[in-house]
Amino acid sequence: MSAAQWATAFAPASVGNVAIGFDILGFAVDALGDRVTVSRSARPGVTITAVSGIAGELPTDPAQNTAGRALQAMHAALAPPFGFEMRIEKGIPLGSGLGGSAASAVGAVVAANALLEQPIEKIELLKFAMQGEAVASGSLHVDNISPSLFGGLVLTVGIDHPRVKRIPVPPGVCAVLIHPHMFLATRQARAILKRDVPLADFVWQTANLAGFISGCYTDDLDMIRASFEDVVIEPQRQALIPGFAAVRAAALAAGALGCSISGAGPTLFAWALETQAQAVLAAMRAPLVAGGAGVDEWIVDLHRDGARVVASG
Repeated sequence: MSAAQWATAFAPASVGNVAIGFDILGFAVDALGDRVTVSRSARPGVTITAVSGIAGELPTDPAQNTAGRALQAMHAALAPPFGFEMRIEKGIPLGSGLGGSAASAVGAVVAANALLEQPIEKIELLKFAMQGEAVASGSLHVDNISPSLFGGLVLTVGIDHPRVKRIPVPPGVCAVLIHPHMFLATRQARAILKRDVPLADFVWQTANLAGFISGCYTDDLDMIRASFEDVVIEPQRQALIPGFAAVRAAALAAGALGCSISGAGPTLFAWALETQAQAVLAAMRAPLVAGGAGVDEWIVDLHRDGARVVASG
């Protein structure tokens, strides 16, 4: 069966960090995402012909675009006998903390992979997509790329030689997300972070990450609830998101297992039992609406797959 001449991939949004896993833990948000179409081209290298959707103005210079840079890295490494021509349809708001830059990069490499005579493994696609993410955030990190590519809740260890492990999520647990209508740049949210962590906070955060993952593997909701607290990053970033403390308190009071900032923010998320998800969502919404913020909201299945080709020809 010959490779496709063109392919369209859908890459889901994602929540990075998941509170206790800064730059290493993330989960896919299949309720929204980016669509990227890549075609074979007689023109060498990578070209971007159109960027549409809800993201507003984005660069069409491949070197300045997350999807374009990812494809440039892929094309340089694999040297196919054709160029890549790309169209991007953005379904994730910029500066939302939902992995929009990662989704574009992931969608690009997944679509391009369908054009190759010998497609490559997802772990290799991850490395190319990482190069795109660096355009947006200024650093190589994978907590949004990995879940967008692999789906579900994902732990990624390492940068040069990343190891990816999909973590099981207990049955009956879902994610609740609420996005206040404000823009928060990833670079800004990373710039405020201190470079040193007190030893006591390091121990506490490490224990919470271990407890959270252990709870996921053993379906121990009490362990997840006890461990679902970020003591390092969230205290520094919450000042950038008006109403965060009230939203978190309301979510926990409504029964959430935990509540924190999605990636760099301003989107906020909670984990909850499916039977309590609507109540948790209403509780999170109330302080933001009372403060005059417009919001988008989703309840998300945590067991969905990642990026996939949705059309080709």
